Amino acid sequence: MKARTARVLCILFLLSTILVQCGTTPSTETPSPTTAPAKPTLPPATATAELPKPQGTLVRAITTFPNSLDLPQCAERQAATTAWMLYDSLVWFDDEGNIVPALAERWKVSDNGTEYTFYLRQDVTFHNGEAFSADAVVFSWERAKDNDFEYSHQWQEANLVEKIDDYTVRITTAEPNALFLGTIADAWAIIPPGYFAQVGQDGFDAHPVGTGPFMFVEWIPEDHITMQANPNYWRPGVPRIETLIFRPIPESADRVDALLKGEVDIVTRLSAEEALSLLGVEGVEVIKYPVTRIYYVAFNNVTTGLDQPTMNPQVRQAMNYAVDVQDIIDTVLEGFGQAAAGFVASSELGYDATKSFGYDPNLAGQLLTEAGYPDGFSIEMACPAGAYTHFEQVCEAIVEDLGEVGIQVSLETMDSGPYWEMEAEKQLPPLFGDSWSAVGGEAYRRLIGALGGWDSKYSAWHDEEILRLLDEIRVTVDREKRAQLYRELQAYMYEDPPFIYLYEPFTFEVINTRVQGYKPRAAETYFLFETWVQND
Repeated sequence: MKARTARVLCILFLLSTILVQCGTTPSTETPSPTTAPAKPTLPPATATAELPKPQGTLVRAITTFPNSLDLPQCAERQAATTAWMLYDSLVWFDDEGNIVPALAERWKVSDNGTEYTFYLRQDVTFHNGEAFSADAVVFSWERAKDNDFEYSHQWQEANLVEKIDDYTVRITTAEPNALFLGTIADAWAIIPPGYFAQVGQDGFDAHPVGTGPFMFVEWIPEDHITMQANPNYWRPGVPRIETLIFRPIPESADRVDALLKGEVDIVTRLSAEEALSLLGVEGVEVIKYPVTRIYYVAFNNVTTGLDQPTMNPQVRQAMNYAVDVQDIIDTVLEGFGQAAAGFVASSELGYDATKSFGYDPNLAGQLLTEAGYPDGFSIEMACPAGAYTHFEQVCEAIVEDLGEVGIQVSLETMDSGPYWEMEAEKQLPPLFGDSWSAVGGEAYRRLIGALGGWDSKYSAWHDEEILRLLDEIRVTVDREKRAQLYRELQAYMYEDPPFIYLYEPFTFEVINTRVQGYKPRAAETYFLFETWVQND
């Protein structure tokens, strides 16, 4: 792997000095989870104080081809964030990470922590004109929990959802669940039962309907998704954009080219070098912020890895010591990231920086010898193309490092769409690279999603001790006790690692300066109902 170069140092210096107003500068300290853009200046109110009407068109480039706009079926964050423009949940996370009212005006929780009573808004309609009520909440839960969707398990956290009256629902869980409101905010998109009964699942897939700020117009696969402002949205004065278009553009260079040509307004997941090339370009603004996302190489002990040397924990430890993560950060990511200490991000509850591997190829060789593989072994690995900034090069660097200790890796890079499908079917090879973000300041959903065995769609690892600790985390309401459980879990996952832990990155986005009020979040989520465009 190449060493650090003068070019990298130049990039670090320029971006850290010029982009200081757009986010946290690179540091060996834990980066702030706050997002980058400054608060926009809204246009002055008119003399009549009329609420602003939606106007203009905003085009946002996304890095993958969404597999679905039906939220329980969305395979990854880009698809889910696109789909969320169409829906609301009972509650949601505000910009500070607080859980606040949405379709529910208020709620109360029983003393034993297992019953949630939600009092619903009475002035909400779905995009098709159907009235929102308790029936829609009950139906949305019944449909999602009973189907084999990618994220049905997030709806199965409730044992019962029942209608008390037209605008009151009671949700019961089997036991106290400290993270249940967060699950609702992150996953429970409410859909209209009457419309679904009329069109069925295929019809809903083709034309999804929610209560959200934007309404579906069309989806031309692999080309664009078009939405328009919901004129009857329950939040007053929003959305501010009339037409919203999402364009899948997997290659970052193509995203930059589209931005410079004026074909898109927002591009994401750029490298530091690409961001540097756009500094000072008229009409664009560079945004930098740390993301709550862990990159990793998964070991598969559920299907394809069952007969592999990676079933031995010493081998998995050795592979962690063999990969020079800091050099990958310095050379491939141009220094904009920090090594992951585990599967809990540095900004999340219970983070424990003391449990990290570091780079020690000699120790890696010793562990391989003790495990019975003094000459190494051969194994297969897969990585997605275009989904994450420079991830193909990261995977190539990992292969090179593992080769230095005798582990010969056959690497296959494939388009992200088929990749997610194979991951969901647990058909990827014994090693595969990926990343996972989480919202709400805790790692639970990342952990259960990637380590839930057969019960989690995108998990390739099963370990009863991990599942026991995750169950305990879920029911522990006391925050400090929950933090300690996260630390115990990290210690266990250090001794018996289910991953090669890689890094937490900074991410770079570039927007057209006509875009105002755009506020991406640390989990690479965003809500565009308060975003607006100038001079369209």
